[in-house]
Amino acid sequence: MRLIGLAVVLKLSLVVAPLAAEGQPAKAARIGYLSPLSASADSTHIEAFRQGLRDLGYVEGRNAVIEARYADGKFARLPDLAAEIVRLKVDVIVAAPTPAIRAAQQATRTIPIVMAFSGDPVGEGFVAGLARPGGNITGLSATVAEMAAKRVEFLKAIVPKMSRVAFLSNAATVRQAVSGTEAAGQTLGVQVSTVLVRNPSELDDAFSTLKNARVGGLIVDLTLQEHSRQIVDLALKSRLPTVSGPREFVEAGGLMAYGPHFSDLFRRAATYVDKILKGAKPADLPVEQPTKFELVINLRTAKALGLTIPQSLLVRADEVIQ
Repeated sequence: MRLIGLAVVLKLSLVVAPLAAEGQPAKAARIGYLSPLSASADSTHIEAFRQGLRDLGYVEGRNAVIEARYADGKFARLPDLAAEIVRLKVDVIVAAPTPAIRAAQQATRTIPIVMAFSGDPVGEGFVAGLARPGGNITGLSATVAEMAAKRVEFLKAIVPKMSRVAFLSNAATVRQAVSGTEAAGQTLGVQVSTVLVRNPSELDDAFSTLKNARVGGLIVDLTLQEHSRQIVDLALKSRLPTVSGPREFVEAGGLMAYGPHFSDLFRRAATYVDKILKGAKPADLPVEQPTKFELVINLRTAKALGLTIPQSLLVRADEVIQ
């Protein structure tokens, strides 16, 4: 009888062991999360990521721990925050956009890094190629140049006489966005200038520069999302139409937003994390592209600026804020 009981136990062990290997990791997954924004400005992103994890069976406090670090819009803090995450011996790091990914890359060449969003991962040296990343980084990318071109096109549709547009950013590492904006400007007969601001105290001077340059429209880079409300207020005072990528920019009072559905990207980042935790190597996981894009227009802001949004643009909008 004891032999039979032992045989049953062994048989059950053999059945259960493979099931455990195929399921969630036995220990709690330790996930690093690096953002250049503040916790409040990034809340929709990390919540989408958390939801993605929950959909895959990861629950914080039970089988997952998220070590989130925020730079509060101060990009110079990113390297130290990335190093802090590495010291915590996390299993994987999620980072976005480019400045955060760069900081994570410089902090470790061994811990897997998932890009929730990168405009040019090959050009930035994050991956060797989209199909086979080849290193410790993989994740999601987007055709930044094409999106930048669309933003110029939309501004031109609203302000047909616009001859000058500015690209406002907090980072010099936005080459594709700048080149895409310049290429679109050339096609549409619009002169493009780039204005870099390192901190919010420089925004007033930046808008004075834009006014003196007689800029007719402003494209706001994702790197300045932390300061959306301040930028929107300055733009309204300058009677300057604006467009950015995240929908939160329009919710803060910006005129337009066009870009990938960022919440969807962060949800999808969880899929990469899951695969890596189950043994997949970033080098072998292809970089994926966005599948959802959205155009959001704020009619209240348009009215405040004395602008009429063409019907042809309104029908293309995914959402119109009255």
